[in-house]
Amino acid sequence: MSPRPYRLGKRKPAIDETRARILAAGAALLLSREGASRFSIDAVAKRAGVARMTVYYQFGSKLGLVEALFDDVAARGKLADLAAVFADPDPRGALDSFIAVFVRFWMTDRALLRRLSALAGLDPALAAALNERIGWRRQGLRVLVQRLAPTATAERRDAMIDTLAMLTGFETLDALAEGRTTAQAARIIQHLARAAVEKPAAP
Repeated sequence: MSPRPYRLGKRKPAIDETRARILAAGAALLLSREGASRFSIDAVAKRAGVARMTVYYQFGSKLGLVEALFDDVAARGKLADLAAVFADPDPRGALDSFIAVFVRFWMTDRALLRRLSALAGLDPALAAALNERIGWRRQGLRVLVQRLAPTATAERRDAMIDTLAMLTGFETLDALAEGRTTAQAARIIQHLARAAVEKPAAP
């Protein structure tokens, strides 16, 4: 059982430091030549200079560790700024902001996100966890599309959501990002997204 926060006292900074060291070791291992093929609790613990049980104590499992790595990128990329997006009364402005937040997030650590995607391809449990996060993005897009096209048919809205989900995904950003700044990549995706939203429905 994990200790209650109010009992940690002076130990909490040490625990936070250990957690950060384990995350750094996990990221470094994924980015190494061995990459996903050598990624394990034992390998991460060895690289971080801690006991394997320390990694389990902090993250619970290999899946928990990988999810924490993804969440660390999300924190560094300020993905939490999405909360303010939905307060914008202008749905087109909200969509532009939604895209800008995700582009910034994906650009935060593209190399690590590529390796996490590769690892998900080898681990069904991780793939399911990352797909759940994709589901959250689609849910946000569904809210925006309902505001953007309140009179559209359900079929048309679903097509818009599919297109916007593709445009705001990591693979699209990664393909556009080489040689471009975050702002430049965001502008391209925003332009494509507006075209997708404003395009008349097929007869």
